[in-house]
Amino acid sequence: MKRFQCLPGIILCCIVFISSSTKAQSLAPEWKNKKVKVKEKADIKAYAFNLKDVKLLEGPFKKAMEADAQYLLKIEPDRLLSDFRSHAGLQPKAAKYGGWESSGLAGHTLGHYLSACALHYASTGDEEFRKRVNYIVDELEETQKARKTGYVGAIPKEDSIWAEVAKGNIRSRGFDLNGAWSPWYTVHKIMSGLVDAYLYCDNEKALKINIGMADWVDNLTKNLSDSLIQRMLVTEYGGMNDVLVNTYALTDNKKYLDLSYRFHDRRVLDSLAIRKDILPGKHSNTQIPKVIGTARRYQLTGDQKDLAIADFFWQTVVHNHSYATGGNSNYEYLGDPGKLSEKLSDNTTETCNTYNMLKLTRELFVLNPSSQLMDYYEKALYNHILASQRHSDGMTTYFVPLRMGGKKNYSNPFNTFTCCVGSGMENHVKYGESIYFRGKDGSLYVNLFIPSELNWKENGVRIKQESNVPATNTTTFTITTAKAKSFSIRIRKPHWAKDVRVKMNGQSQNIAADDKGYIELKRKWKNNDKIEFITAAHFYTESMPDNPNRKAIFYGPTLLAGILGDKEPEPEDIPVFVTSSPDPNQWIKPANIDSLSFQTAGTGTPKDVKLVAFNQTVNEHYSVYWDVFTPQEWTVQQKIYEEEKRKRKELEDKTVDMLRVGEMQPERDHDLVGDKIATGDGHGRKWRSTRDSGYLAFTMKVDPSDVNTLICTYWGSDNRGRIFDILVNDVKIGTEDLVKFKMNKFYDIGYPIPKELTASKTSITVKLIARRNTGVGPVYGIRMAKGDVSNLTTPLTNESIYR
Repeated sequence: MKRFQCLPGIILCCIVFISSSTKAQSLAPEWKNKKVKVKEKADIKAYAFNLKDVKLLEGPFKKAMEADAQYLLKIEPDRLLSDFRSHAGLQPKAAKYGGWESSGLAGHTLGHYLSACALHYASTGDEEFRKRVNYIVDELEETQKARKTGYVGAIPKEDSIWAEVAKGNIRSRGFDLNGAWSPWYTVHKIMSGLVDAYLYCDNEKALKINIGMADWVDNLTKNLSDSLIQRMLVTEYGGMNDVLVNTYALTDNKKYLDLSYRFHDRRVLDSLAIRKDILPGKHSNTQIPKVIGTARRYQLTGDQKDLAIADFFWQTVVHNHSYATGGNSNYEYLGDPGKLSEKLSDNTTETCNTYNMLKLTRELFVLNPSSQLMDYYEKALYNHILASQRHSDGMTTYFVPLRMGGKKNYSNPFNTFTCCVGSGMENHVKYGESIYFRGKDGSLYVNLFIPSELNWKENGVRIKQESNVPATNTTTFTITTAKAKSFSIRIRKPHWAKDVRVKMNGQSQNIAADDKGYIELKRKWKNNDKIEFITAAHFYTESMPDNPNRKAIFYGPTLLAGILGDKEPEPEDIPVFVTSSPDPNQWIKPANIDSLSFQTAGTGTPKDVKLVAFNQTVNEHYSVYWDVFTPQEWTVQQKIYEEEKRKRKELEDKTVDMLRVGEMQPERDHDLVGDKIATGDGHGRKWRSTRDSGYLAFTMKVDPSDVNTLICTYWGSDNRGRIFDILVNDVKIGTEDLVKFKMNKFYDIGYPIPKELTASKTSITVKLIARRNTGVGPVYGIRMAKGDVSNLTTPLTNESIYR
């Protein structure tokens, strides 16, 4: 979700990149779930186990869960509840938190936190988390009663905003509804948290509060025409259709099913229903929650249109818009299908996107259990979700950067509270949710190789999974049962396994995978039966769809990152791989297999690289994508690199003056001043920008005897609304619109200065003045060069532009 214009690299506690996330554990059907009153009409072929039935054992996922739990315990519920109470006319019990909780999205974190505590209670049985859930629900009940409308919220100016909407006075943009920052998104978070409190903590009161909110939604929107509803849905609305259809499932009140259809964005969803890809240029995480809702609604109604939407969307995003991590989007937006190679930045792969894609995958898996779905799920879980947490303290990332030489930025415990902090609270306490599924026929699906123990109460069976994949190649399953039981165990054959071997109580089995990618073991299971599932891991690469020479390297399910040190590397210091063999097993060797540490062997240029599991990187600079050349290709490419280096040297020789923006002394030396200025860093450099019609002004030295060119450095990105004039001594010499810079790279743009403006002068004043309601920059560097530098600045050719 974005509120203001994208400024690359901004610190996340500032409100610049703003995305939504939805739900907690997806309400995938469970076998004979008594809380669900509506029987699914679709053919459910696999059923989820409740989190309370799966216990994580020692390993990286349990470590991440424990770090998350420690962070959750540091959060004070009364601070999250502060605005809920004050807006209901009640006295707050504590001061509200900072970050997004002190902004237009106030209240969203409470919904996530409620879900996270409920999920962790289900996963561990820790009573402290159930107590927190019950306390929050009691407090929300008090605020709901005080309001007398059914509504619960903490959004600034919410009463006047909702009153306008109810009257049909709707002013809607992508993230703004009548001046409020995506208010339905926050409503959805709260309702979802209440649903989870009911499902996982048996809190009946939470369901009643949720029903009260659903009735309020119905009353607020019942008099709006369809055209007004569609106008309202231009603003991101999270997964309102999803939580309403789940309210229907939990109550058997068809009113809530009908209400879910009011939150059906026809311009997007109806296009997907006819398999039309309208996703390029769309904000990714605005769309995913809507699609989760259609998948869940299909399960309950059998509406084939809803299924078509969900299936086509999943296939399109996974195969055309996803990176090696399983994540998608750059600057939160989807680009042209398959065009990813030049979209590597510090702002790739928003974590909320993947949080939601995993939910959608679960909803589709129950309908059609397949290894294809779980291969994606595993990739995204291991290489984005697990990689998004700092495992020492549970802090999380908004984006998982994929820029070559990038590094992660982590949240602050009490002053960030972005959407990805909220979804991050949930991500790491529910790793048990998709390891196992129950087949419709009474079989057991084993999807993920995560150390865990399943308590299959219905069958009177416990199954212990011991695994250290991919550091070791054997996963062992031990059956505990008082009575012998006949059923099938279906174990996913992972796409990354070179070969798969199975042993039953030490005896080799000759069993091939079925057409869904699962190896079925069918027998009468006895106490202490053991399965050894042997998956030989190896190195393999995954190329960019639009650049076969740009590759990511995997070992088993694990994406590897090359460690580039603690300091920002120069572009020429980021190695390329030169090898005559396309097989990475020929040019990577183990350093310490137990810790998944490897080393390139003579292929790295200018140096070899240490490779580690990406999900264990913390503060290092790294790369996960590498340019790989044959010796013949490198001979050609090396000349290109040398030419680039020569041009940089020539530009340095022609430089009269340089302003390093964002640094105190250089800015003082150049008399930098301005209005509405912002600063930050990204892509290894500091930047300056302005907002809301601001300006930057500074002095630069010139050569009075030669032609001078002002050169400004920008980063190609989504910079809508960045139009500004360039003035020298109050004479306009150019206008810039940054929307045309689309590739993820630095652009050195030259603005020739008429010679009469520099004649007889040794310095000039430069002003960058934003057009009305737009901003300047970000500008990453400013220099003055003499002579003809047209061949040394960035030519704008073959740029992909859409608005």
